[in-house]
Amino acid sequence: MMEQQPPAGDHVGPYFLWPSFPSTGHPLLDFYRETGIRELATQLLRTDLAVQDPVFAQVATTIPPWPHRPGRPHVDGLTPGEADGRPGTFSLLAGVWLTDHDRRHRGNLWVWPGTHLRFGQYLAERGADALACVEDMDPGPYPKIELGEPTQAVGSAGSVLFAHYLLAHNIGDYEGAADEGRRETVYYRLRASGHRDRWREAVTDPLAEFR
Repeated sequence: MMEQQPPAGDHVGPYFLWPSFPSTGHPLLDFYRETGIRELATQLLRTDLAVQDPVFAQVATTIPPWPHRPGRPHVDGLTPGEADGRPGTFSLLAGVWLTDHDRRHRGNLWVWPGTHLRFGQYLAERGADALACVEDMDPGPYPKIELGEPTQAVGSAGSVLFAHYLLAHNIGDYEGAADEGRRETVYYRLRASGHRDRWREAVTDPLAEFR
């Protein structure tokens, strides 16, 4: 895919591809099914819920050198939202590391622990529809809540990272030299069965879908 849709020759920093999964199938959907990601995600959800197959993936790469440090986090699915006006919520973000992330500042994902609970409290106080009011949020978008200190996710290639939909996160810096090679991750946005019908409950009670 990267060979067919390459970044510009002088590009550094993040570069994304967004393949959709047609009814005829897709290699990245096969990869999702064959590597057991659904079974791992199911272990995190309530026993009465299943995980729906994703309908697209995000191929996320970071090309060094890119010294940017994320100042603020974001939440996915708001800019833009879905065609019917509903925010593009989901239950879990699953990220499969195709390259090693065992050192910091090598394109690692930055996350702000505990923010999924504080974001949920923010929405419980204002109502679920406040999720779409990006004009009331800081740039990102992410609400004006206590963030705490960020941490960089680390691990070896082949690891799978699971993050709650509301968890604050952002793309990290890559301090390596140009010849170190790009960081590669495939992300899937996973919904528990019935999530679209109860998305308001899921964002105002962040643990509603989980064990």
